[in-house]
Amino acid sequence: MLCPQAINCGGCRYRDMDDEAYRLLKQRNFAAALGPLQSDSYTLNPPEFIADGGRRRATLNFFCRRQRLLLGFNTRASHQIADIRSCPALTPKLNAVLPFLRKLLEALCREPCKFKKGRKTVSQYITGGDVFVCEAFNGVDIVLEYDAPLELNHRLIIAEISQTDNNVIRLSHRRRISDEAETIIEKSRPFIKIGSYDVAIPAGTFLQPSVGGQEALGRLVLKYMSGVKGEVADMFCGLGTFSYLLATLPGVSVSAFDSSKALLQGFKDSVNANQIKNIRMECRNLFKYPLLADELGHYTAVVFDPPRAGAAAVCRALAAAAIKPQIIVAVSCNPATFVNDANTLISGGYNLKEITMVDQFVRSDHSELVACFTKR
Repeated sequence: MLCPQAINCGGCRYRDMDDEAYRLLKQRNFAAALGPLQSDSYTLNPPEFIADGGRRRATLNFFCRRQRLLLGFNTRASHQIADIRSCPALTPKLNAVLPFLRKLLEALCREPCKFKKGRKTVSQYITGGDVFVCEAFNGVDIVLEYDAPLELNHRLIIAEISQTDNNVIRLSHRRRISDEAETIIEKSRPFIKIGSYDVAIPAGTFLQPSVGGQEALGRLVLKYMSGVKGEVADMFCGLGTFSYLLATLPGVSVSAFDSSKALLQGFKDSVNANQIKNIRMECRNLFKYPLLADELGHYTAVVFDPPRAGAAAVCRALAAAAIKPQIIVAVSCNPATFVNDANTLISGGYNLKEITMVDQFVRSDHSELVACFTKR
């Protein structure tokens, strides 16, 4: 689907290409990115292409000046905003709430924030910020992020306008991305489906960009874990995208690691609600404190899905371990850092068996992948 902002917007670089040409280009670029791998014996599987129009989460930017609101994505290589009325990459439900967001932000930006500064009362208007939108299974979750206090008048505006759209089930606010979001309105607790489980999601949490992408990654992880028994480590587990699936395998127990206490608490609550007994969690910064050699010896297999920076410390620890896990499944959203991690594992005694590209960042330069390593 074409988009009038495709030239300006930084998201969909290949929006104007036909499907066949786009897919050939994406596969060619992906293969080139894997060029520095220190192995030529692996199988590069046919890619999994995710349908367009399925992105269930996005970060929108907004700016308001002289009662004129801009809402959209940053233009390519700049901080200018490409004002959008709809986006072909987003799900229909997210596109449907864009008019609601405009109405809400325009009302909030017209109303001053009044707060004490010494003995004086100071007025401050909201001029810009970010909006995180996420389509859960049961509705749309929204987090407003702007650096101004949320006064009573703004709370009343949010409460009133939120009743005009039944698709919006939770609306929260935070002043900066490092803050915990405060829930203002919650009509229903947002949740997603992971396998057969209903998993509640925190406000503003990281999710795989699309349901199709999440399911494709999960299928591949389970494919490579087929037949595994014993204890499995899920590193950079997030809210448990792979842990829930791994826990369904017969004879498997899962140890899940992540650095976010808040995320792990939500994960723990959901695991308890679903009465899953073979998942345990540990809060751990794997960039600074990867599992040690004696710890890694307990695991039959390891799954890791790090941020774009990769899992260098984890891979060094795996390569150096005297007793190594039999199987490693690597999930990566950055082929360049994956190559570095893969070369560390290869030099440390692992064979790279298979790689599969998952194109869930549709019409962009970015590619996701899943790879399987076995102990040599």
